[in-house]
Amino acid sequence: MSLNDAYQPINCDDYDNLELACQHHLLLTLELKSGEVLKAKASDLVSRKNVEYLIIDDAGSTREVRLDKITSFSHPEIGTVVVSEE
Repeated sequence: MSLNDAYQPINCDDYDNLELACQHHLLLTLELKSGEVLKAKASDLVSRKNVEYLIIDDAGSTREVRLDKITSFSHPEIGTVVVSEE
């Protein structure tokens, strides 16, 4: 998939859960639409050119994941959240 795909904003409640995960630096299990599964610490949310990204700390390296490329994320405190688009 190209990074030039049109960005689809995610549901506000899902965004709020990601924001909470970042505030508490929670270790999330992320499942991406590509099938990739990551276990990484939520760090920050940023927006660039109307595309929103989750900044994660993945084994000591920083990575940006487009929010609309996330299928679901989970953590024991928040459960599993299946991401839906607006």
